[in-house]
Amino acid sequence: MALSYPTQPGDIDHLIADDHAIVERQFQHLEAGRGNRRVLVDQVSFELALHAFAEETVIYPVWPEVGMEDEHDDAEHEHQEIKELLVVLGRHEPGEDDFEEALSRLVELVRHHVHDEEDEELPEFRRKAGAERMAQYGREFLAAKRQAPTRPHPDAPSEGLAERLAGMLAKPLDHVRDVLSGKQKEMATDASGLLDPEAQAIVDAHSSMGPLPFEILEPDQARKQPGPDDAVKKVMADRGLEGPEPVAHVEDRMIPDGADGEQRLRIYTPEAGGPGPRPVIMWIHGGGWVLFDIDTYDASCRGLANKTGAIVVSPDYRRAPEAVFPAAHDDVLAAYRWTVANAASFGGDPARIGIGGESVGGNMAPATCLQLADAGEPLPVAQVCVYPLTTPEQHGDSMEDAADARPLNRALLSWMAMHAFEGRPDAADDPRIDLLGLPAERLALLPPTMVVTAERDVLRSQGQDFARRLEDAGVATTARHYDGVMHEFFGAAAVLEKAEDAQRAAARHFTEAFGTAAPLSPAPPTA
Repeated sequence: MALSYPTQPGDIDHLIADDHAIVERQFQHLEAGRGNRRVLVDQVSFELALHAFAEETVIYPVWPEVGMEDEHDDAEHEHQEIKELLVVLGRHEPGEDDFEEALSRLVELVRHHVHDEEDEELPEFRRKAGAERMAQYGREFLAAKRQAPTRPHPDAPSEGLAERLAGMLAKPLDHVRDVLSGKQKEMATDASGLLDPEAQAIVDAHSSMGPLPFEILEPDQARKQPGPDDAVKKVMADRGLEGPEPVAHVEDRMIPDGADGEQRLRIYTPEAGGPGPRPVIMWIHGGGWVLFDIDTYDASCRGLANKTGAIVVSPDYRRAPEAVFPAAHDDVLAAYRWTVANAASFGGDPARIGIGGESVGGNMAPATCLQLADAGEPLPVAQVCVYPLTTPEQHGDSMEDAADARPLNRALLSWMAMHAFEGRPDAADDPRIDLLGLPAERLALLPPTMVVTAERDVLRSQGQDFARRLEDAGVATTARHYDGVMHEFFGAAAVLEKAEDAQRAAARHFTEAFGTAAPLSPAPPTA
């Protein structure tokens, strides 16, 4: 699902198209006969219920005002039929004739509805209402969704999910409560059947904690939801595994940020490692510049420290929307420069520093390298980019085939960009963000690079293309791809064998550049 015209991540038509892409991919799983059919249909019902309510609340009332009366009537008629089909699906089980007939009709109807909206109605609405109003409608669209998917929770309204859905869908659709009542803990999993069992256990564990959808919450609400580290900890607890992985010493220091303030820098010193100053790795956390912090990515830092014998430092940069782009980039650059200048104070070797990170951390690592090159400063000796964001565009096949993935789906990616670049539409063209748009002579400045990608990740295609472009530019490049795993898998080495393998590969990449032998501590148990 893709619009034929440019939009900003928070525009209502952009958000609607993201929803369409997610549901379409879920339909494809159902048609292919893979995954958990019951959970997939429940998730589709959830998505469509919220989507329909938000459209009917925000834009459908405006359509007659801008001369779109016929479109309004047709869309509302289709929504009503969609809701009635959801009721049938909730009353019956997969394999029953009524269920399968209703599902077939729902797929047909939704695809027709999507075609009309994306090809005709949304472009017309943008022309008539004005592009400048699309962002405001987008905010209202997300706010409308927040009124529905709620449950008892210390940081959310107390009215239950089923009651909200029943109220928003109205009679005769009260039976939709039967679809979702008691099933909130399945709404955030990946039901596609495309994950390996170990990876599936992690996303199931995250979903079992009943998180509200990050992509419809305000940032302060979203930060209170369980994160990917919580899911791994739950799997570890279920298996009787102890954590976190021990290191010799962990210290937090306050250092300058990029705006005459302070930021926290965490320093991990491993037991392993030879005498004298040790190599240093700066590891930059992810979270779309909005979510998560250095605590979330603690396991990655501990694993890399033990597997390399290097000291790992991790900056707790400012996040959006409180500090939008380029605040995080400025903080990471300031942290790197502080690390070079002060490495000796914590036993590090300023001549042997590597850099890397996960997700947007995998964006800020090369962006930092290029800023250092522009300033004539020495670069890190190696970098590792784990499922990096390398363009703000919805790039490549993974935006379609992993649109529904968890924990990062297409809608959440747009939500992150909406907050990270708020008031900065020019950020899309900034060379610190659009790494794929850089000419070969710029990319050629980068140090030896490893790029790690995951199959069930909307960022997969842009990571793989980044690796190809680096190689074409003459950079010593290693690309490692892992099927059957998701975004955020790298830090799950305690319970995921492919994460352990990825960490070891990253460790070898760094130690080869450092000229040291990797300690490569024994793999933790995964069963």
